[in-house]
Amino acid sequence: MRWFGFGFNAFQQIQASKNSENSGLDADKTRLSSPTELRGHVNKDGGYFELTQIRASWSRRAFLHLDEPACVCLEGSVNDSCREVLKRSCGCKDVFISESQITLAFPDRIECWDLQRNDDTPSWSMDTQSEGSAVSLPLVPGGYIASKSPFFHSLSPHMQAKSLALGGDHVILLTAAGAVYTWGQGSHGQLGHGALLSEEEPRTVEALWGMKMSSVSAGGWHSVCISDAGDLYVWGWNESGQLGLPSQNLRKISERKAHQQGELSQNSSTYQEEVFISIQAFPALLDVTPLCEVKAVGCGSRHTAAVTTSGDLYTWGWGGYGQLGHQSFSSLDEPQRVEFFRVQQLRVVGVECGPWNTFAAVTKEEGLAPEHPTKPLNKHGE
Repeated sequence: MRWFGFGFNAFQQIQASKNSENSGLDADKTRLSSPTELRGHVNKDGGYFELTQIRASWSRRAFLHLDEPACVCLEGSVNDSCREVLKRSCGCKDVFISESQITLAFPDRIECWDLQRNDDTPSWSMDTQSEGSAVSLPLVPGGYIASKSPFFHSLSPHMQAKSLALGGDHVILLTAAGAVYTWGQGSHGQLGHGALLSEEEPRTVEALWGMKMSSVSAGGWHSVCISDAGDLYVWGWNESGQLGLPSQNLRKISERKAHQQGELSQNSSTYQEEVFISIQAFPALLDVTPLCEVKAVGCGSRHTAAVTTSGDLYTWGWGGYGQLGHQSFSSLDEPQRVEFFRVQQLRVVGVECGPWNTFAAVTKEEGLAPEHPTKPLNKHGE
């Protein structure tokens, strides 16, 4: 499996290893609009460790490799505190990273390290030797790890949490039964309860009740989930089109550029009669593509990326750093396929988003599914 990254690169968190040859990447570039292949660290035989998992914060990219014992590596902003933690990561099975801390999951324990302090011991740790199930960070036995102090927050065992995603200031949780709960700040509708109120305790998203969900993800101020049937539901803030719904802000920007280029008269307007969504306080069904189901999704601060069962990657939302991968820095309020992977005959199998960048896991495939429309799709799949 190979990984590609695109978007914010001011700290070279996407750039290939300095030891790699022909990386094709200008180190001075702070934003990359075309997918660039990532490389792991060089191993003792002169080759590269295969990357098995990627987690991203604003200035860093953390990844595991398949070497035995597995260790965590970092690209981007790496200080002395980071280096000390990495020395202690051998045998790690999972990693979660934010700007302030890194959490390591070992077979027998969880360790949370403060990256702003050069300590000899973790800020928080937990023995998990007696736990029978594998840990899926940021979930840990009895609760979850937040991106800000205090790091550990408890959860009721009755919730039977399966996975959990952290947004800017909100949390979305998926239970083993497929129900979705949210809590935290709700000022942009990101909790999906129909109001712009905050919730201190987990509250079920009633609009999704009765439909089994298989995956959840959270952006800065928006949330998404995938149903067992492969349908994608979105809610929250749509200022940059991150919900894939019509955004008046993006249409105004587009029309302003057209005016500057003389393509529209000063008095013309193409969006006055359209219905725009600024905040979607209830989950809305989004047709990413009419031909395929969605199997994986990731959220950045203000953009979204979805992987379909056909092996295609669709992205939309804010693209100011090239994080949509369409070889431009434009934003989109409709899902659009990233053509790079289709052209290279690569099948996308997973996606991970940092706040302003995107990372896609791919495999080589000679016989991809038949072509889909390459133009952006509207909400009717047209």
